[in-house]
Amino acid sequence: MSIDLHRRHALALAAAASTLGLTGIARAQANPAELRIGFQKYGTLTVLKAKGDLEKRLAPLGVTVKWTEFPAGPQLLEGLNVGSIDFGTVGEAPPIFAQAAGADLVYLANQPPAPTAEALVVPKDSPIRGLADLRGRKVALNKGSNVHYLLVKLLEKQGLKYTDIQVVYLPPADARAAFERKAVDAWVIWDPFLAAAERQLGARVIADGTGVVSNLQFYLAARGYADKHPQVVQAVIEELGKLDRWAASNGRAVAELLAPQIGLDLATTELAANRFSYGIQPITSAVAAEQQKIADAFHALKLIPKPIRIADALPASLRTATR
Repeated sequence: MSIDLHRRHALALAAAASTLGLTGIARAQANPAELRIGFQKYGTLTVLKAKGDLEKRLAPLGVTVKWTEFPAGPQLLEGLNVGSIDFGTVGEAPPIFAQAAGADLVYLANQPPAPTAEALVVPKDSPIRGLADLRGRKVALNKGSNVHYLLVKLLEKQGLKYTDIQVVYLPPADARAAFERKAVDAWVIWDPFLAAAERQLGARVIADGTGVVSNLQFYLAARGYADKHPQVVQAVIEELGKLDRWAASNGRAVAELLAPQIGLDLATTELAANRFSYGIQPITSAVAAEQQKIADAFHALKLIPKPIRIADALPASLRTATR
């Protein structure tokens, strides 16, 4: 990414911060004693945790950081909904399910598309050779996660209905166990679980998200927290921007930091890290429109109980602009 593009992203993020009230009166607000961050076993927040830069940034504000690991995005946003965390990162689908369940969250920023970082895989000796062979098969996935939408779109691409397969809802660890003992025929999963399945199990990729889904990663906060402590949210977004600029040209170093954090060997971690997309960006109306399409698709399939408006979970100024 060019220096000029970095500058434009930085200015855009600063503008987005201002729309949340992250300047001016923010300095006069009382600081929280603790920022509770939910993270998953992978991604920029995991690297940020390993580097310790956020703690250094927030120390002058009198804010400490508490990190809580979650197995996947839906569980993370459940934690945000019940008030156990303030900030976190998830894929496209989890915030939709969370919003449908009544979570009062706000989209803050997103990473660029990373369509190869999630895929539908089968055991190396599976007779399944293409998407058409999925009819009647058991496919494991984490309900409400990014790969849920990937599966929907892959089936649609093949002309199959969601009801043409048997969906088995399992969190990643349980899904891997089922995949290994062949209790399921296929598994839709994301990195680093995807990279581990490829390298450790010889799993074959039938299809990834290329040309099918964007696979965006979103940074979200509890709206009450973002409204009350905008200066802390701004600091997190800025530190993530700095981290992305470093990570984009230091893939090996990223993998070396991540590997001990996620318990995988360096080669597997590097495979996953190289499929990630760096360059945090402010939420835009175009991204919100894509999210709305996903939400509408889930409602049409009765995967969420009611229609939702993504606009209701946007920063105040953008929410007004999309009406």
